[in-house]
Amino acid sequence: MSADLAPLAERARPAVLGLFRIVVSLLFACHGAATLFGVPGGAHGRAPEVGQWPGWWAAAIQLAGGALVLVGAAVRPAALICSGSMAYAYFSVHQEHALWPIQNGGEPAAMFCWAFLLIATAGPGSLALGAAVRRRTSGAAAVSA
Repeated sequence: MSADLAPLAERARPAVLGLFRIVVSLLFACHGAATLFGVPGGAHGRAPEVGQWPGWWAAAIQLAGGALVLVGAAVRPAALICSGSMAYAYFSVHQEHALWPIQNGGEPAAMFCWAFLLIATAGPGSLALGAAVRRRTSGAAAVSA
């Protein structure tokens, strides 16, 4: 990157990371909603029974974890759980069929795993509820002091 673009890229980083977090988590939550409730766009097969391992739990993590990361609440732990669930899905469901994700149908699991690991380590970026709540409570604490 040229030296004159570096400051612009650095200023854009929180917004781009926030938008990345929002898009990835929305897509992830849609998978959970489709599996559990058949919305949006219908179920991926028959909905699993409540508590059924691993299908129901995976869908619950997708919906709840995706929603938390989407709004920016408890982003790092939620994203880490989402990443781990997709690593588990890849190695327990897809990897036994073939080595490469393109061969075993595991591209979404691999991509979600790495995307959520990035979010867990880099943080939520901008437009996160958690950051807004922290700013508000620290501002209120400063006023009362």
